[in-house]
Parts: sequence; C-alpha cells; structure tokens
Amino acid sequence: MQTGVLRVLRATAASWWRHRELRRTGEKDLARQLERTAVLRDLGYLKQAASLPNAHVICGDGGTFLHLGWITVSTLAPIERFPLAVLAVARGTPFIDIRPIRDVIAFANLPRATRDGSLDPEHSGAGKCVSLTTYIEKVEGLGARIANDPRLRQST
Repeated sequence: MQTGVLRVLRATAASWWRHRELRRTGEKDLARQLERTAVLRDLGYLKQAASLPNAHVICGDGGTFLHLGWITVSTLAPIERFPLAVLAVARGTPFIDIRPIRDVIAFANLPRATRDGSLDPEHSGAGKCVSLTTYIEKVEGLGARIANDPRLRQST
C-alpha cells in the first residue's frame, strides 16, 4: 500500500470528532487503538473496491456512496469531502456522478447495479438488477458523468 494512502486514512481517522475528544481528555492510547481499527477497516474497503468487479462510487445530491457488493459505505457529503471514496476512485474504482441528472423520476425507475454478479431475468424497472456496465449505460443516457469507465477496460 502506498504511503500517501495510509497518510490520508490516518489523518481521516484522527480527525473524527470522537478520536479528537479522546485525545483532548488524555485517553491517547484508546484514541490510537480506535484510529488504527478505522484505518484497517478502510484499507479493507479499498482492497474490496479494487478486487470486486461491481464495486463503484456514486455521488449525488443526497451524498456519496461506495458500493462494495453487499456492503455500502456512505456519507451525506459530496465526494470531495469523503476521502475513502476519493482514494477508491483514484485507485481505479468506477465513479458515477449523478449530480447532473435532472429527471429524478427516470433515475428512480432505473434498475440497480447487481451486487453479487447475479442478474434478474427481466432487465428493466426499479428493484431489478443489471450488470454494472448496463447500469452505467442507463445513467449515462440520463446525463451522468462517468470516470474510470469499466466498459473501456473490457473493450481492449
């Protein structure tokens, strides 16, 4: 793992209000232990984002979501204030920016990206599952911006 990644994860863990409060009250050992646990957890999320074929990051007006199969890590903040998602995207995880989408009804009726690789026989409607590449094609048609597009990797 790169030193820069560890630095970001450590800074993020240390900046959490609970850890800062523990340091302020003199419980530095507990703060260090909790920060280490947070860093190891986030490293695990980054490894999953790199290894799972359907892992992706979505950013909308409601926040940022890092989808890792059956696990979702989220925040109400935009991606610019979610260092774990920024690191995942920087390391190649597909990023779907849905903030430009104005037709929220059409977006709400889209099928979701599959979590575990299984597909529904019917590939339409809300609640159905489609592959990540099919999902990207559908949201791109509504105006979403895509970074680290997995379709480009598959075509070569």
